[in-house]
Amino acid sequence: MASVNLGSWVQSYSIFNQASRSKSFLLPRSLPFNPLINLSSSTSKAHGFASVPSVSAVFTEGDTVKEEEQHPQKPSFDFKSYMIQKATTINQALDSAVPLRDPVKIYEAMRYSLLAGGKRVRPVLCLAACELVGGQESKALPAACAVEMIHTMSLIHDDLPCMDNDDLRRGKPTNHKVFGEDIAVLAGDALLAFAFEHVVVSTVGVSHGRIVRAIGELAKSIGAEGLVAGQVVDISSEGLTDVGLDHLEFIHVHKTAALLEAAVVLGAIIGGGCDEDVERLRKFARYIGLLFQVVDDILDVTKSSKELGKTAGKDLVADKVTYPKLIGIEKSREFAEKLRSDSLELLQGFDPEKAAPLVALANYIAYRQN
Repeated sequence: MASVNLGSWVQSYSIFNQASRSKSFLLPRSLPFNPLINLSSSTSKAHGFASVPSVSAVFTEGDTVKEEEQHPQKPSFDFKSYMIQKATTINQALDSAVPLRDPVKIYEAMRYSLLAGGKRVRPVLCLAACELVGGQESKALPAACAVEMIHTMSLIHDDLPCMDNDDLRRGKPTNHKVFGEDIAVLAGDALLAFAFEHVVVSTVGVSHGRIVRAIGELAKSIGAEGLVAGQVVDISSEGLTDVGLDHLEFIHVHKTAALLEAAVVLGAIIGGGCDEDVERLRKFARYIGLLFQVVDDILDVTKSSKELGKTAGKDLVADKVTYPKLIGIEKSREFAEKLRSDSLELLQGFDPEKAAPLVALANYIAYRQN
């Protein structure tokens, strides 16, 4: 496979040419980020985690994964068991946090989408980051649930006729198809509001300062500087013919990566991480957040609706700009591999055993099939 050289791809929107969202620890604006330059098909260099398998993962309806170990002779991290255990903990916490009560209809709608399954990647990232910096899972669980509530809100709203107009989500009819557009909008609103309440009320054993800092990170990630910004630019870009890679990166860094970044940063803050560790994990999360969307773009044009559990090919139908559309599927795959490789470099220096879940999650995001 030939090297990719897209030259001046990195413009003002590059995720590492902008300052970190943290006020206490700024990233250098001059740090270049162009994963597509000098990208070749050569094997990725070692990252100091040789004992951790490279995970080629496909979640089934039971939230399981298929693992492929590159180093079977060495002790491996059991990603399948880890994800099942974490997903079970998260699902139980979500079920308890949003019980059925009056008015029943709105809670039914909230629970319908919130408990519909899914891979729980974002809340697991939150818990893994917390434990990496020495925190306890229980302290970060409310924040992890809040991230999943907000993610679910974004899916409910994204599926509405005024947005992507989708009928299928996680293999089931979308929320508005079951409860109507009015209730779907309100269910998303309710999940968004309750997410912040849940962090404040249910987080135990964490200083007020860290909780406030976490709330600020979460709010910024989904507002007009985060998810909403990405959604607006995405909608405004439909049908445009002059959209470049910098424009596309802006969409995905805000629409998809911002909430993934928040999940990791919240876990690190609540877990007691120092500023340096929080910012290193922030950069890791930005890489895997963009990676998540690049892989999504690839899967949208290479998998069926049945395989994805959602409508395949909808970006093509909506004439949306995607990485395969701009640079082709093969170069998109090269880009994804470079993002994966660079994300793992940022985990060097952490305890390899504690970092194993994040290494495996980065690999899962890169190699997932739905």
